[in-house]
Amino acid sequence: MNSYRALMKMDSELHSPALALAEEEEADMNDWKLPLAFMKKRHSEKIEGSKALAQSWRMKDRMKTVSVALVLCLNVGVDPPDVVKTSPCARLECWIDPLSMSPQKALETIGANLQKQYENWQPRARYKQSLDPTVDEVKKLCTSLRRNAKEERVLFHYNGHGVPRPTVNGEIWVFNKNYTQYIPLSIYDLQTWMGSPSIFVYDCSNAGIIVKSFKQFALQREQELEVAAINPSHPLAQMPLPPSMKNCIQLAACEASELLPMNPDLPADLFTSCLTTPINIALRWFCMQKSAKLVPGVTLDLIEKIPGRLNDRRTPLGELNWIFTAITDTIAWNVLPRDLFQKLFRQDLLVASLFRNFLLAERIMRSYNCTPVSSPRLPPTYMHAMWQAWDLAVDICLSQLPTIIEEGTAFRHSPFFAEQLTAFQVWLTMGVENRNPPEQLPIVLQVLLSQVHRLRALDLLGRFLDLGPWAVSLALSVGIFPYVLKLLQSSARELRPLLVFIWAKILAVDSSCQADLVKDNGHKYFLSVLADNYMPVSNLSSQLHYYWLTITEAEHRTMAVFILAVIVNSYTTGQEACLQGNLIANCLEQLSDPHPLLRQWVAICLGRIWQNFDPARWCGVRDSAHEKLYTLLSDPIPEVRCAAVFALGTFVGNSAERTDHSTTIDHNVAMMLAQLINDGSPVVRKELVVALSHLVVQYESNFCTVALQFIEEEKNYTVPSPANTAEPGNLTPVSPAIPRLRSVNSYTNIRAATTARNLNKSLQNLNLNEEGGQGAFSPGNISTSSSASSTLGSPDNDEYILSFETIDKMRRVSSYSSLNSLIGVSFNSVYTQIWRVLLHLAADPFPEVSDLAMRVLNSIAYKATMNARPQRILDSSISLSAPASPTSKGTHIHPAGGSPPTPSGSSSSLTNEVPKPPPREQPASRPPYTPTLGGQAQPHSHQFPRTRKMFDKGPEQGTEDGDDPGGHRNYICPALQTGLCDWSAKYFAQPVMKIPEEHDLESQVRMERQWRFLRNTRVRRQSRNITQRGIARLDDQIFINRNPGVPSVVKFHPFNTCIAVADKDSICFWDWEKGERLDYFYNGNPRYTRITAMEYLNGHDCSLLLTATDDGALRIWKNFADQKNPEMVTAWQGLSDMLPTTRGLARRVSIYLDRSKQGGAGMVVDWEQDTGLLMTSGDVRVIRIWDTDREMKVQDIPTGADSCVTSLSCDSQRSLVVAGLGDGSVRVFDRRMGPNECRVMTYREHGAWVVKAHLQKETDGHIISVSVNGDVRFFEPRSPDSVNVLQTVKGLTALDIHPQANLFACGSMNQFIAVYNSNGDVISNIKYYDGFMGQRIGAISCLAFHPYWPHLAVGSNDYYMSIYSAEKRLERR
Repeated sequence: MNSYRALMKMDSELHSPALALAEEEEADMNDWKLPLAFMKKRHSEKIEGSKALAQSWRMKDRMKTVSVALVLCLNVGVDPPDVVKTSPCARLECWIDPLSMSPQKALETIGANLQKQYENWQPRARYKQSLDPTVDEVKKLCTSLRRNAKEERVLFHYNGHGVPRPTVNGEIWVFNKNYTQYIPLSIYDLQTWMGSPSIFVYDCSNAGIIVKSFKQFALQREQELEVAAINPSHPLAQMPLPPSMKNCIQLAACEASELLPMNPDLPADLFTSCLTTPINIALRWFCMQKSAKLVPGVTLDLIEKIPGRLNDRRTPLGELNWIFTAITDTIAWNVLPRDLFQKLFRQDLLVASLFRNFLLAERIMRSYNCTPVSSPRLPPTYMHAMWQAWDLAVDICLSQLPTIIEEGTAFRHSPFFAEQLTAFQVWLTMGVENRNPPEQLPIVLQVLLSQVHRLRALDLLGRFLDLGPWAVSLALSVGIFPYVLKLLQSSARELRPLLVFIWAKILAVDSSCQADLVKDNGHKYFLSVLADNYMPVSNLSSQLHYYWLTITEAEHRTMAVFILAVIVNSYTTGQEACLQGNLIANCLEQLSDPHPLLRQWVAICLGRIWQNFDPARWCGVRDSAHEKLYTLLSDPIPEVRCAAVFALGTFVGNSAERTDHSTTIDHNVAMMLAQLINDGSPVVRKELVVALSHLVVQYESNFCTVALQFIEEEKNYTVPSPANTAEPGNLTPVSPAIPRLRSVNSYTNIRAATTARNLNKSLQNLNLNEEGGQGAFSPGNISTSSSASSTLGSPDNDEYILSFETIDKMRRVSSYSSLNSLIGVSFNSVYTQIWRVLLHLAADPFPEVSDLAMRVLNSIAYKATMNARPQRILDSSISLSAPASPTSKGTHIHPAGGSPPTPSGSSSSLTNEVPKPPPREQPASRPPYTPTLGGQAQPHSHQFPRTRKMFDKGPEQGTEDGDDPGGHRNYICPALQTGLCDWSAKYFAQPVMKIPEEHDLESQVRMERQWRFLRNTRVRRQSRNITQRGIARLDDQIFINRNPGVPSVVKFHPFNTCIAVADKDSICFWDWEKGERLDYFYNGNPRYTRITAMEYLNGHDCSLLLTATDDGALRIWKNFADQKNPEMVTAWQGLSDMLPTTRGLARRVSIYLDRSKQGGAGMVVDWEQDTGLLMTSGDVRVIRIWDTDREMKVQDIPTGADSCVTSLSCDSQRSLVVAGLGDGSVRVFDRRMGPNECRVMTYREHGAWVVKAHLQKETDGHIISVSVNGDVRFFEPRSPDSVNVLQTVKGLTALDIHPQANLFACGSMNQFIAVYNSNGDVISNIKYYDGFMGQRIGAISCLAFHPYWPHLAVGSNDYYMSIYSAEKRLERR
């Protein structure tokens, strides 16, 4: 044990750099090169789409400001009584000096100027001026504008420079008709006239008072509305309802206690100037600051001579305006909450402009001790860092003014946008993952439409969107969508890779954009990309990210076809548009492309375009689309096969009128799909069930007829039971119950149940010391349970009509009997064969496949029995037996003794028991019998009352409407789907430019792999040192413990201290060094089957455990032997034609009988990690080879023998497979050759069952084989005779050969273990356990050597599991 402690100590010293470096140099590099099996995303992720992020970017209540009321109360020449003005004082109103002309003309000119200033921002609005108005004029104006605006927004601009300040009572001032008095105007009345939605601008002193009063009145209105709603008799309810003011926005020049600035260098309406002429006032204010400037000589006069127009970006003035927009947008986006930003800056163009300019007003007016106010209130923005970028841009622009004006030199454009893009690039390149969003994102948006920066901006935007769905949502919230939509009108070919990538990212996160694309003809852009194979990578600038330069043409087209697949997804307009754009023909051309992701998405796109859209289906028929898709059903990539099944499923799933032609096509497609019944990938088989369910829905009546016939046959026919291999009369035939492992994540249930189960484990796992007899095999011990199965089969715990037992029996009935022909439906018809396929899939080893098939079968069984149920039979069934529907919750693991709960009578007609009268007294554990005499027995389905629930949450149907099948269709046959398409779409939402974690040298995943590979090297080296010294003895017991079940298969983990021990249907994991049990879980195999083989896959890295059962099923597990819940990674039918007559219920025959009569070899496997090939055989006449990377069968090698294969061993270097057989022969196959020539050697020297055939992995390695008679024979593969023979004890029950140490161990029926060296010398005889007062070991049920250490694990019939080692003796030497 000390050497192992030393090993652990050395493991803990891995952090020592010198040690790690030294060991890394000698590390076995093969570990890095070995492929990993079953580690793809389809194995590690649930097949479902991303959780939809709530997309708030799309404004549902987008608005326009359609009417503007300009109310000016200036009373030019007369100052209001409550304002004392300075001298000199600010005089300009709308950049006009009112004293420079007559008062009336000044008023009109100012009004006209104000209107022009607003029109720069919203030219299409309806403007109405009200100059020095009365209350009635204001009322008339407001009510008129609201009436015309309807539900749109109205703006009310109030300039109160010529009237007293607002009152605390909530009043502003206007005039009487003769201008002799100031008349108060209540804000409450103004609210009533203006209605909602509205925006109010107040440019007057103490404007904050108006904002407060407005809110108080708005609250009062809300309360009045609530009172009227609660009490209709209240006087308020009789009056016209006041409008709600919730959607009103206010902008006020200053706080309630502040006066407007009177600086003579500023305009009097400074707030209005900021809101309507921001560039002008910003430049003037900049020049008035005393801060250092590039050119100090720029004067206010010079500013007015800046050339250009605001809306022309190529001119100095236009560029400044563009920069100003970008900066204010950026400040708002970075400071405001997202929902407020959307409401103020994206909902209404005029409101957005006013609020951008309001940020400037806050900056300028605060410098004069004046604080503008808004409602909703904004966080302070006047100190934001982006204002410094604005000052720099202004300074650079103004510094050029003297030379531009005086010398006429050309204007040099600002570096602002290029610098901001660089800042964004730095954020992308240098930042860590968990950080704040880049503040430059709105600036990237601004430059998308600029030809100078467009390519770079798209590059950076694409890189940003690649960070994940959160980045896409962020970009959409900024307002990216209309910009990238408009860019699709561009014919610039160099933008194609970038735009296609960006749109793929957007649609992967928010597929609702499909309607916008079709509306703007955006789909045509992607159709042209798909049709045009040329992609201008070479034209792209070398300054862009390397990804754009490495993207292949196929990847480019894959993204385009993904986008088109989203456009046509459940959207008829999109389907029509793309059908006209020749999408089907374009897709069919790409089906044979070498790029698998392109093939996958072409198939999905085809499946979606003709889903519930008959014109596209007929277009596909004309182009033979279904026949072209057939080739993808044998594609090496499971996802591609899956997509092809999806496309063919929707092809037959259209509900249009059926013609003979279309029916023939449907049948052909169905039979092609049926060939995938034993596909190695559960995602393919799940999609197959869904595809066949479409066919079942289309031809429901035909399937109902088939279902009734199968139910009738199942009732009348006695199937040869897999258990019934003894002579007639010796054993009671038992019906096979199939407990399903619905979810292995229900781990607490499994642990709890397994402890109880151990108490009576001997009832189901026979002790190998005793004869198998009726006591051990009475039906009470191995009972059926429709309750347990149906509970496990149904998500909502509602029972199925067809339980798992029924379906399994139907499946076997269809194999062994010749069903009577039906009128109109021949037994061998397509419908019958598809029904058989669904029966087979309902017994699938992968629970999700089984559940889906159960739903389809039960929906048809329900309708069939509801339609066909005669009243007479119903009455007789009630009189014969009135079973209660099982309602108790089934458990994942059956309770004590491994027996499931006692079934109800509802399943008794399904059992396979010999018909006989019911006994007077039955043990509680036995299933109650229902007499089934001759043809009098009622069909199974007739026993269910009409109110029986189905598999979903549909309404409970009463007896009145029970016979109306139409009433059930919607809830019996819900639209099944697997989530494959949505799961596949996640690829486009995830980062593709980022280095995968496993390739990142500094990632935790990589470090963990490195640690494991160093550990592997250490184990190999240390174990080699021990075995090279020679093993003289191997009998030191280093571990013993009682296993929960009788061990049947044992397997050491090659590198850690874990050992897996399988009993009949469960696996226990032990830490053999600490002596602790790590885990115990249920394998999920049916009751009448047993685990016969185990293998560790990826043992050098992330280990998986493969279990093989004697019904031919293979299951792969992960997360075992640690603190996580064990999960089934995948499962499939490795051998579909296991011979049931040679398969036993358990090893029920005594150890003293000949091994060849023990019920067959079950399933045997051998695993090649370096090729990813899995060899399988057993009670069949072939050796089947599976490619685990492709998850498909690649070869069937006929054994050429009439007996079962008992042992397999392969060598990937020589492509040899060695099989030991039950007839004593050892056969050597070369898998590179054809099926008729591949058997290259047959050795017939053994006279009995071959227990083990082992092919040594060296280049000239021998074949070592051992039979139950104890003769060990050594063969040289090229020689026809054995080169050596050793004789060991007779009556072998188990044997293993150490791959490194030239040792082999035999387990005997005489309760001892003998360990031999390669010369045939016995080095150890083990008969007794250590420490148990010399207790004799039990009959050996299994044994196995460790792949490296000289350790031997032994499982015996008395439940004990022990491990023996040479370690202590070696240390003593």
